[in-house]
Amino acid sequence: MPFIVDLTSGNVEKEYRSAEKGHFGGSILGLRLMAERTPAGLDPYDPRALLYVAAGMLGGTAAPGLAKAVFLAKSPLTGVAGEAHALGPFAAGLRGAGAKALAIVGRASRLSYLLVRDSEVTCHPAEELRGLGTAATTDALRARHGEAAHVAAIGPAGENLVRYASVVTDRAFAAGRYGLGAVFGAKNLKAIVCVGALPAEVADPGAVAGLAAYYRDALATNPLAALQAGLPGFAGWADDPLDPGYASVRNFSVPGAPGLRVPEARDYDGRAVATTGTCPGCPNDCIKVYAPPPAAQGTGAEWPAEGGRQGTGADRRAGGLGQEAFLSLGWNLGIDDLDTVLGANALGNDLGLDVVSLGGTLAFAMECAERGLLPDGPAFGDAAALPGLIRDVATRTGALGDLLAEGAARAATRLGPDAAPYAMTVKGAELPCFDPRIQPGIGLGYAIAPGGPRYDALEHDLDFDPVAGLAYSFGEAARIGAEPAPVAELDAERGRRSARLLRLWSGLDALNLCVFASSPTRPLTIDHLTALVTAVLGQEFSLDDLLAAGQARLDAMRAYAAREGGGPDELPARMHEEPITEGPHRGAVLERTAFERARAAFYAELGWAPEA
Repeated sequence: MPFIVDLTSGNVEKEYRSAEKGHFGGSILGLRLMAERTPAGLDPYDPRALLYVAAGMLGGTAAPGLAKAVFLAKSPLTGVAGEAHALGPFAAGLRGAGAKALAIVGRASRLSYLLVRDSEVTCHPAEELRGLGTAATTDALRARHGEAAHVAAIGPAGENLVRYASVVTDRAFAAGRYGLGAVFGAKNLKAIVCVGALPAEVADPGAVAGLAAYYRDALATNPLAALQAGLPGFAGWADDPLDPGYASVRNFSVPGAPGLRVPEARDYDGRAVATTGTCPGCPNDCIKVYAPPPAAQGTGAEWPAEGGRQGTGADRRAGGLGQEAFLSLGWNLGIDDLDTVLGANALGNDLGLDVVSLGGTLAFAMECAERGLLPDGPAFGDAAALPGLIRDVATRTGALGDLLAEGAARAATRLGPDAAPYAMTVKGAELPCFDPRIQPGIGLGYAIAPGGPRYDALEHDLDFDPVAGLAYSFGEAARIGAEPAPVAELDAERGRRSARLLRLWSGLDALNLCVFASSPTRPLTIDHLTALVTAVLGQEFSLDDLLAAGQARLDAMRAYAAREGGGPDELPARMHEEPITEGPHRGAVLERTAFERARAAFYAELGWAPEA
């Protein structure tokens, strides 16, 4: 049952959709509403565009893997359905305020925020918050509505319609990808505030408690869960060198030895802001908050202490560290100084920028400058210039800031055809920094996922390599038909296997189940997941149901992309033409004919017709 909120008229209605089966109140329902309520070809910034925010029927429940909210709209970056997920406590806050979902249309006449309290939604003026970062906005709204309020906010980037602006929840937990913060900005919506402590009820509390106890015990024995729970955490890249070809270096232009340093674990000492208790009901603490020490000078800027209030600065509490941040804002830019990367991540979150697209766009600009295509553009490795460059993008300051606020694909179009090969994008969205040349299943996922490239759309190929993979997960993967295979093998079976993994993780997304807690590599196996859904909802739920939800979500996203004329299922030419030159993956490249054969098998597995 979503609340339908019209910001133009101020009307709020409830729409009862519980009789419909299979949407679980999450992104499938949001996609249905987008298809039903918006005409084809609508500009993402049009007031009629629909923005969907939901915990759904499972998100926000105090149990492992259920602290996730979905944000969904037509993306200003890709022109297709853009879906981003926020971990942390916001989903629980939305449920506590008496709402499972909001469908927002219209445009407020002035900058405003929505207040969800006691199962009611009201709109309030927010002009005094204009220009504030996401942390300062959260502070101001909590001062007004209580420290227990949960807040999803945009920063200056969203207000200025940066096409990859993010929404940041509770200061540190970003719904980052695809520019949903710009959709907030186009609607004159600064924030959503949730107040209340209604419990997210479950049908079988005993079963949920048993699964939580199992999960807590499994943290010590599951290698990835232990890495996530420990310090510095799985987003705190540390100690182990990365093989050439594993991650993007300088815009994927360095296929050999990176010449860059991986931090040591001790380098994170003194930089932790919050490392526990981030997701209610889940003990894994995947998202930890790190930032440079308050007096760090390495980035050319003072970093404020906790509680600092700067509209275009950075608050240390905004430093929620996702797994992609170090790669996107570090090696991808030719930078390996930890404080620079942590500072850039905190600044990006505070200004409301998706750090993946930010890193990809800056890397594009740096390579263009290096090749003489962008005079006076930024340089790889220039750590001191990074804070000012990020601020210019968020505020569209100057010609360069305004250009890069459009994202790499549009910036390449403006610069001319010679720049196009250096935009590492699919469907207009910047690639995550895990290099697909050595992991072709990831490459297929980047190319074919109908909402655009995401690194967490399906599990890494390396995990299922018969020699180097995570053997404990092979049995789980086999249950959906994803048998182990050598990591670089690119054939039709790779296409089918990758499609099956995409369908599984799409099912997790459809139900707001956390991929970082779930099968095939984390503690919540398929049997645990189905038992968890059954215990929460009080209805039998099977693997077939999970896969059906995954297929339904993918089908709806693909249908919407077809309706809107979305971009092709293609990777940048570099992935097909420039092989890895050194290390254990030397020679790895996505040979075009093999990739096309695997892509055709991928389509066939999902029951999709090939692209025209």
